[in-house]
Amino acid sequence: MSMTNNSVIIEIKDLKKHFKEVKAVDGVSLKIKKGELFSILGPNGAGKTTLVRMLTTVLTPTSGDARVNGHSILKGKKEIVKAIGVCPQNITIYEVLRAEENVEFVAGMHGIPRKEAKDKAKKLLEDFGIAGRKDWSKHFSGGMQRRLNLAMALVFDPQILFLDEPTAGLDPQARRLVWDFIRDLKNREITIILMTHDMVEADSLSERIAIIDNGKIIAQGTPTELKEKYGSDNVLEVSFIEQEDLDLVKVNIEKIPFVANWKEVSRKERKTLLISFQGGLKNLVKLLQQGLIENIDEVENMKFRQNSLEDVFLNLTGRRLRD
Repeated sequence: MSMTNNSVIIEIKDLKKHFKEVKAVDGVSLKIKKGELFSILGPNGAGKTTLVRMLTTVLTPTSGDARVNGHSILKGKKEIVKAIGVCPQNITIYEVLRAEENVEFVAGMHGIPRKEAKDKAKKLLEDFGIAGRKDWSKHFSGGMQRRLNLAMALVFDPQILFLDEPTAGLDPQARRLVWDFIRDLKNREITIILMTHDMVEADSLSERIAIIDNGKIIAQGTPTELKEKYGSDNVLEVSFIEQEDLDLVKVNIEKIPFVANWKEVSRKERKTLLISFQGGLKNLVKLLQQGLIENIDEVENMKFRQNSLEDVFLNLTGRRLRD
């Protein structure tokens, strides 16, 4: 994707943050377009939170710089803070205030008149399904506190919204509610930076994704581009009882032309082979007919599925995103 200078709202240049011997962020460079939903996908500890804390001026980089809404994170903290909303990974609320009081307080900090703040708070809390709660927010469930945090980040209509693991700890219903609201935000000309380790979340919501591992960006593109470049159309996931049976299948794989690649994955006691191939169900039948798995009794489990971002990460790093 080519981007003119006018369309770039965040530009990161060789950004680094080292904590003694730990290179939390190690030379990240990215351009993020105004109005897009850009996800930074990676496992816990990959550097996502450190990166967002530098972009929001909480942390000073060891070296490098970034421009957020035209201002350097080294010199333009006051201007940047006015333009951004942040929903941090760790829930940050005022526990002795009620839900609407939390949102109204943040609105007041940004100079929003009291009546307008009340109206905005009511609308946001209704959107997130927590309007009308009169108890202190410290009594809310983790999921409700997470949704309240989102409302607090949005009340002053930021130009850029940073979401660091926004659905962490949510039950499936609340998670879908937050996803729907994030999709709605995409229609409001707000730029959203989503930090996540959830492949489904990134795939479902993102216009573009950068995959980060050990503090470095190892791939970027649209979800479709990433899956086409680093994955395959389909994946056959086969788990075996004995290692020798898996080894035999690996020998047979080499003879099959439409197999793109394969990975051996160990998880607990399960010995699993992930076989990426082209051609859909037609070639799946061929895989089985050509004697890929000679003794079905030795198979513990078999699953056929579409290629995912988990497979992209596995092919890039040799391990699963959640390992």
